[in-house]
Amino acid sequence: MVYQNFGVIGAGAWGTALTQTLAIAGRDVKIWAFEKEVVDAINSKHENTLYLPGAALNPAIKATDDITELAKCDAVLVVTPAQHMRASLKDFIPQARSGMPMVLCSKGIEISSQKFMSEVLEEIMPDAIPAVLSGPSFAVDVAKGLPTAVTLACKDWDVGGALVSAIAAPTFRPYYANDVLGAEIGGAVKNVLAIVCGLVLGKGLGRSAHAAIIARGFAEMTRLGTALGCKPETLTGLCGLGDLVLTCSSEQSRNMSFGMALGQGQSYEDYIKDKNVVVEGAATAPALKALSQASGVEMPICNALANILDGSEQVDDVIMRLLSREHKSENL
Repeated sequence: MVYQNFGVIGAGAWGTALTQTLAIAGRDVKIWAFEKEVVDAINSKHENTLYLPGAALNPAIKATDDITELAKCDAVLVVTPAQHMRASLKDFIPQARSGMPMVLCSKGIEISSQKFMSEVLEEIMPDAIPAVLSGPSFAVDVAKGLPTAVTLACKDWDVGGALVSAIAAPTFRPYYANDVLGAEIGGAVKNVLAIVCGLVLGKGLGRSAHAAIIARGFAEMTRLGTALGCKPETLTGLCGLGDLVLTCSSEQSRNMSFGMALGQGQSYEDYIKDKNVVVEGAATAPALKALSQASGVEMPICNALANILDGSEQVDDVIMRLLSREHKSENL
């Protein structure tokens, strides 16, 4: 099984970086963008001037605003924001063939349904073969060809192995896993925790508190994964702990950067003003809170952020509440 022709739905920074990687790997790749200006810039200037300015793209990359042009691809990467993925998949349904591999590259939980992206895909395109690409990776690093390792999760080994071989590039190393939901949990929860880590630093609470949030946040991620039947080794791998460490440790992360602004008193609306960015963790937080409560999983850090974002609690009150919680075993 060989995959040569790839389509990419979504031409934001991450979709563009993955398209670049596929081209470097020698694949034929076409990327779909909603904005005509992005299509024109990629095709004429070989640069995504709106979402990934300054990154020179492989001239072999073709962009289109007609999603039907991806219908004959061997496999498709879906890189639209999590809250828009359902709509994007619905647009693609008439073109998709039965059994098409769909690699889900967005990290989040749908607010309206508390479903992960693979569950949304199963509802919309039950005949598709789902895979998840997740791990510690900044778009600008990948676009520059800097060394990066990620997880590619797919229940079908033949399909997953073929995708790994097709996507791998000299500096882009995917590792196969068969725990699709585990890969998604790691990607979704780490975005929420990155906002909290940024908030801690923005409030000037120090690196000790920052490290505590990473460790106790990972415990929350693990509890949720265990409750939903994921494999522990998935969450200790690249798509869990690896991604958590990266996203919670660099202002290059949009989620952590927003958290720092939040800790300094800035609102979400002010933060995203005049920015072409999506802060996935801000949308995921309320969905994660609902999911954790429905699953009976204690996630005090993640749920506290949801309360801050919806205005039901203030930052200082949340800090004092978390610090005054009952003492208990670290393993609980």
